[in-house]
Order: sequence, then C-alpha cells, then structure tokens
Amino acid sequence: MTKAIAPALRALLEGLIDYAGTFPPAALPCGAAASNYTTYRAGDHAWALRWLVVSAADVDRLPSEFDGSLSVLADTDCPRAAALETKRVVTAPRPVYCEVPVTALPEVKAAGCFAKVRTGGVKPDAVPSVNEVAAFIRACADRQLPFKATAGLHHPVRAEHPLTYEADAPRAVMHGFLNVFLAAAFAWNGDRDIVPILAERDPTAFRFNDKAHWRDRSLETAEVRDARTNFAHAFGSCSFEEPLRDLEALGLL
Repeated sequence: MTKAIAPALRALLEGLIDYAGTFPPAALPCGAAASNYTTYRAGDHAWALRWLVVSAADVDRLPSEFDGSLSVLADTDCPRAAALETKRVVTAPRPVYCEVPVTALPEVKAAGCFAKVRTGGVKPDAVPSVNEVAAFIRACADRQLPFKATAGLHHPVRAEHPLTYEADAPRAVMHGFLNVFLAAAFAWNGDRDIVPILAERDPTAFRFNDKAHWRDRSLETAEVRDARTNFAHAFGSCSFEEPLRDLEALGLL
C-alpha cells in the first residue's frame, strides 16, 4: 500500500529530480539511462521526476524511440546556450540554466536565462559551504532569478556520505535536498535567514503536513508550490532511486 504523502511534501518534491544517469558517479551508457528514465516515468513516483539530463554529445546517442522530456548540458556561454539547436525535434521550449559565479548572476538574468548551482561532486573540495549555497540562493531570490542545483544532492538531509559508489570512496558532508529546497522556499517567501536550515542535520527538524515545517518556522503548501514553480526548479541526480529510498527510510514516502 502506498503511503499517503503530505500535501506540503508533495509540493516540495513534485518534478524535483532531473535524472542524470549518464553523469558520475553512476556514469551509465546513454541507452541505459534513457531506459531507466522511461521506467521511472511509468512508476509510482513518476510525479517526482522531471527531465532526463544528457550532454550535448549524447543527444544523438539516445534511442530513436525515446520520447521523454530532455535537458541538454552544453559547455558554452549563456547567449550561445539559449540559441543551441539539436537534430532532435523539440516540442516545447526549455529554459537555459547557466552555472556561473554569484557575481555573474546579473548577466544570466539579462540574457533571459536561469541560474545553476553546483552543490557537490566526486571529491570533497567540490562541495560548497553552507554559506556559499546560502549566498547563491539569496542572490537569486533578490533578482527573482529561478535556479536549479546539480551534483551531490542524493540525500534528503545534510550528513556525511561517500561521494561515489566505490568501496574506498572519499567521504564528505553532503548537502540535503530537503535542506536546499526548503531553504529556497523560505527565501522566496521573504525569509532570508536560511543558513540554519541548510546546516540542519537532524531529519526530525523537518516536518510536513498541510504546511512544511523546519523547527518552529513553517510555510503553507501554496507558498512551497509557488517557490518550486517560480524559483527553485529542480536538482540533477545521477540516481532517481536513491533519493526516494532515503525518503522512505525517513518515513516520508
């Protein structure tokens, strides 16, 4: 029997995960990642899935029958990215997310693009500090600039984890996607005191019913949904299943 999902949690998680199975540490072949995406899209948690992320070089390696929603990663500047074309037919416009320093966010906004923040990687020094992530979120909120996150958000709550799936993988304290996206929702709704939310390591500090709660602060479901729709869009993850398993282990799914 599927557990009933609290309305505020559903609003926080809906369409939250961009599946990036071809990227490290999963590093799957393009066909395998596309097959996984198709399976997930037909599964019980399809509502938490957004796009399949592939590199520009992999677009033409996708199976010809693939008809899912696609996000293409290109290493170029914002104006050029906005003008990129592929051989595949694009049935709907896609926003362009640019990974740049906080100081360059005005240029991203001026180009009509959205922002992207890297929240981890396969080495400890790739993980930004809580203060750096907070500064990015605040700067985007100040400019009403939507963003997505990429890398290192496999787990719901901030904690120490291995950075890859190898037995001898380096470990680091990784950001949690509940931390990041609830902090973003608070920032979008005018509460910029988000460092404590990003730094939280106690899963019980996060509660969901008809509101989303962090300790003694809360947001209405409609406020969470507004933040997700208009501001904090998604995060890229090389695993779709791992974030969901962790949520189940916490009793949230």
